[in-house]
Amino acid sequence: MSENKSPSVETRTVTSDEADVRLDRWFKRHFPDVGHGYLQKLLRTGQIRVDGKRAETSTRLAAGQSIRIPPLADWAKPEGAAAAPAPKKPAMSDKDIAALQALVLFKDGDVIALNKPAGLAVQGGTNTTKHLDAMLDALRFDAKERPKLVHRLDKDTSGVLLLARNTFAASKLTEQFRGRDVRKIYWAATVGVPKPYQGKIDLALAKEGGPQGERVAGDEDDGKRAVTYYSVLENLGKQAAFVAMWPRTGRTHQLRVHMNAIGTPILGDGKYAGQGAHLPGAEIQKKLHLHARRLILPHPRGGSRMIDVTAPLPDHMLTTWKYLGFSASLKGDPFEGVE
Repeated sequence: MSENKSPSVETRTVTSDEADVRLDRWFKRHFPDVGHGYLQKLLRTGQIRVDGKRAETSTRLAAGQSIRIPPLADWAKPEGAAAAPAPKKPAMSDKDIAALQALVLFKDGDVIALNKPAGLAVQGGTNTTKHLDAMLDALRFDAKERPKLVHRLDKDTSGVLLLARNTFAASKLTEQFRGRDVRKIYWAATVGVPKPYQGKIDLALAKEGGPQGERVAGDEDDGKRAVTYYSVLENLGKQAAFVAMWPRTGRTHQLRVHMNAIGTPILGDGKYAGQGAHLPGAEIQKKLHLHARRLILPHPRGGSRMIDVTAPLPDHMLTTWKYLGFSASLKGDPFEGVE
């Protein structure tokens, strides 16, 4: 539903299947050309309001709430709006489209699972012009709706990324990712070997500023609770380890900060460990060695159906695994029985 209060200001009502969606994700659905920076500006200046009140990008919406939408730049208006022609995004070549579609690990009528490559940002931001969110039309296939993001991976993290192919699936999957129904298994190489070999890290995290952009630090006073289970699968003496991790919460950079906090930073994570993130003398690429290996969750249509997707290691990690003598074909769930 929508109700225009004036030719320039629009009010839209949140529908039941949009309940509990973040405000920034709601905007992406309705105004896909509105970038994160532009949206932040509109929110910061109070031009966008929810039920007449100021809001943030992370505000969770409820069915029936009204969203005030100010006059948008012509390029940010939805299709069909009376506006000047929008400047077109750089067209993807047939080769680029084929390469993106080749990343698909699983696809049905509701869900697409991708093997996101390291170095590809999921969403735009400061100084980020190439990102997956801008390419989603190439993954529409035969669906009427554009695929929707339901969770994120860091730019430098590779592995399983889930997309919803319709609004119904987006709502259900978003709810699952906020709850305890999703099992996310990550693989990483660490500098040093965590002790004990199996453990639980319970360290609250808070975002902080800094010259290197968004950073996160342990903060038991003002941070949000963050819990990670880990298990050492293989090790090379005391130098390095092959570690599986299961984040029970979904905080920004959680695994990177948690592993650094116990003295075994993820290999290549110079952002949090500086030179301590590298193995002296080793012929290893200085890239982050963190991979979203496996994702297990109920299908959004319910019943007994499950989604269980595994992503192969990226080339730089596969090369390191061979160099360190680790096995890249381990199977099973190292956290089976852990709740």
